[in-house]
Amino acid sequence: MRIKNGGFAPSKDTTFSCESKSPSKIKVPKGKYLVETLEFKGPCKSAVTFEMNGHIMAPSKATPGKPHCGWINFEKLENFILNGHGAIFDGQGATAWKINDCHKTFECKNFPSVRFDFVDNAEIKDVTSLDAKNFHFNVISGKNMTFDNIKIIAPAESPNTDGIHLGRCEGVKILNTKISTGDDCISVGDGMKNLLIEKVVCGPGHGISVGSLGRYGWEQDVNDIKVINCTLEGTDNGLRIKTWPSAACTTTAAGIHFEDIVLNNVSNPILIDQEYCPWNQCDKNKPSTIKLVDITFRKIKGTSGNKDAVKLLCSKGHPCENVEIGDINIEYTGADGPPTFECTNVTPKLVGTQNQRLVLDLWSRHLAKRRSQLGRDEVS
Repeated sequence: MRIKNGGFAPSKDTTFSCESKSPSKIKVPKGKYLVETLEFKGPCKSAVTFEMNGHIMAPSKATPGKPHCGWINFEKLENFILNGHGAIFDGQGATAWKINDCHKTFECKNFPSVRFDFVDNAEIKDVTSLDAKNFHFNVISGKNMTFDNIKIIAPAESPNTDGIHLGRCEGVKILNTKISTGDDCISVGDGMKNLLIEKVVCGPGHGISVGSLGRYGWEQDVNDIKVINCTLEGTDNGLRIKTWPSAACTTTAAGIHFEDIVLNNVSNPILIDQEYCPWNQCDKNKPSTIKLVDITFRKIKGTSGNKDAVKLLCSKGHPCENVEIGDINIEYTGADGPPTFECTNVTPKLVGTQNQRLVLDLWSRHLAKRRSQLGRDEVS
């Protein structure tokens, strides 16, 4: 472990813990510590527990870092426990938010965050992340990891502060967690397999998102994503799958399952967006080449913040396959009319019971589209 400008210096204990052939612990005592960078890098010879009792603060200055480098780094660890006891990673991000001008430059500045890279068989529990400069937790290439009782806090206006971002991991669980932030509460990147998100409360934020997918040519398939028994409150989006048009790769995202979700004033509650193109960085005339297969939305109830209750905008190049919508009860009481159900390049299977106004809207759109097609056939 290496620490710069830190208030504690566990170098001897860390070396002993990593070299020890029997399970060992590293303890951060109670108190506040200003830490410029911290790196805990394996492999270690046995299981290690990081007992964190203190309030660890990043420098308040906004200094972009190198790509793939974090503020707090946990790397190449196995059989690892981070026990937070309610302790805080404090990113002091307000200065960074003011200069993170992604919408103008198209490139977000790489402000360091808490990273878990190549961490296997791990449990991260009872930790708070406060005011991160960028992603709160960035989790890449891990296996069999559990995040339990995590609290993530940042203002709704803080840009690019995804709560937990995951990519190329397998067997991750996110449980009993509360996320309030300025971007996606949880964002699922490429290469994810066997992810369970359960009992998560999200809001404010941009919802729970699979994607965006397709921006880069080296991306991998996504499989077996479950989001169950979660609550979204006042988020800009709800349950979202997003892929880029004119995608740089051809991959498949399959087995994505949302169930038992409660919504409270959530805009765009159910959204498949295969025309995702932030800041006009793509060619919308080229359909997305990301295939979406075996997608289900079940037992979703509550209130929408706009009339677009269900919006399934699939790719005309690769229409969505086997999409199932069941037991949906989403209400909207705005002045611009009842909730709507829009589908493009997909014919979802409706099961269970639905909000009748949504079903009527779906069928009226289908009939209007069918009449338009018949009219064109007659002209031709």
